[in-house]
Amino acid sequence: MAKLVKTEEEVMLGDMARGFLDEAAPVSHLRKLRDAGETEDKGLWAEMAQMGWAGILVPEEQGGSDMGHAAAGILAGEMGKTLVTSPFLSTAVIAATALRQVADDRAGAALQAIAAGDRTYALAIDESHKFNPDKVELSAEKVGNGFLLNGSKTFVVDGGNADRLLVLADAEEGLTLFDLPSDRTGITRTHTAMIDSRDSARIDFSDVEATGEDVLGSVGYAANILTPALRAGQAALAAEATGLAAGAFGMTVEYLKERKQFGMPIGAFQALQHRAAHLWCETEVTASAILHAGRKLDEDPASAGLAVSLAKSRATQTAKLAVIEGVQMHGGIGMTDAFDMGFYMKRARVAAEWLGDYGYHAEQVARARGF
Repeated sequence: MAKLVKTEEEVMLGDMARGFLDEAAPVSHLRKLRDAGETEDKGLWAEMAQMGWAGILVPEEQGGSDMGHAAAGILAGEMGKTLVTSPFLSTAVIAATALRQVADDRAGAALQAIAAGDRTYALAIDESHKFNPDKVELSAEKVGNGFLLNGSKTFVVDGGNADRLLVLADAEEGLTLFDLPSDRTGITRTHTAMIDSRDSARIDFSDVEATGEDVLGSVGYAANILTPALRAGQAALAAEATGLAAGAFGMTVEYLKERKQFGMPIGAFQALQHRAAHLWCETEVTASAILHAGRKLDEDPASAGLAVSLAKSRATQTAKLAVIEGVQMHGGIGMTDAFDMGFYMKRARVAAEWLGDYGYHAEQVARARGF
């Protein structure tokens, strides 16, 4: 059984990340980006890359640290506490994991570029309002020695800013994953800032030419690459959501200590103490599920599906509870844009939908348990 205790190295990684992010990317940084109409901070990502975060899952021979999924979850969790906006999940976790499934020089060069912070990715998979990676209508028609891609992808997180796209398409031989530059002729990106001020895009493909070199892995075998990448992304996103819950909880506890009613801090009221204690317990249990998912991905990735879906479903519910309780216990101020709790609520809502909502992952858990 995987040990649900952080190693000394992981504790140091978390402490280092927290120290850096508190200074470089507090919640006020997200507010500044939002107010300026921006969805990325290239300078911040460059600093993260210099510290090795972009290469957390990249092999050492490609310039990464290869610390593993549990370590990636620790970084994601620390980012969640202050709602950091970065391509970490899309690039350093999902794309890096996908590229690692392919043993060729092109994939190796791409991994090296990710670790150096020189290349970002977005995963173009969704085509409807719900996550369903098995239902793909974007076509990859065989033309000569290449393909023509036609169709659309929606809810492509980081898709407006990414250098490259991992595109899932339906070829004659089956579902196929393409690695394409985002500015290739025929690709149109409609950028939108989501409610949580992160980058997202609708991407349309009109007779986009692709060659065999653009195929990641083999034609018709996207699942071999996509399944590990999705599980890695889901686990890291769950970690981010749990960090978000911890951040919202910390803000709420501080308010309970400071706000006074009837001459005493409202944190002295037993009803609020019970609610805060319940939220703390839920956050701690979910944090254990997150670490377990990371350990399974590191030690036995082929059988990590149950642990990952359990982590994502629990993280979704815990983050929802944290932001609802945060708003409730702050009272009227919790509903105002001037107060940061609203940012946590919006990020929690987006995290709940991306890469499968609670219903999707609860169904995966039920199936894995034979129901």
